[in-house]
Amino acid sequence: MADDPRRSVTLRRTSLGRYEVSNARGGTITIGGGGADFTPVELLLAALGGCTGADVDHITSKRAEPESFVVEVTGNKIRDEGGGNRMADLTIELRVTFPEGDAGDAAREMLPRAARMSHDRLCTVSRTVELGTPVETRTAPPPAG
Repeated sequence: MADDPRRSVTLRRTSLGRYEVSNARGGTITIGGGGADFTPVELLLAALGGCTGADVDHITSKRAEPESFVVEVTGNKIRDEGGGNRMADLTIELRVTFPEGDAGDAAREMLPRAARMSHDRLCTVSRTVELGTPVETRTAPPPAG
């Protein structure tokens, strides 16, 4: 999959406002607007944290296995001057601890650099959000027949 640049998911409606999301590898999650389901905005926050967390984890864990690794992503849902909803003030906070000793020291020292590397060039999700990418929304013609 790494050689193919195309990424995709498919959403299928299960009931009003609830959808099952699937990927080509067979993974599924449900999203919705209430209950225990994640909302689309929460999935955006999870994608930001997951991308940055994975980058930082892969880089720092080469030096030492973390004792704890928590990523918290926050933002404010606002209505902008044009009357549209969007997220603002997005923040990804990494709270990572490493064991005492040389390996832990090396991982602690690398942590801020790994976070910058993720932000500046590695994390596809945060770079896409930050740089802004046009989104085309279209409807498909109904099936023939």
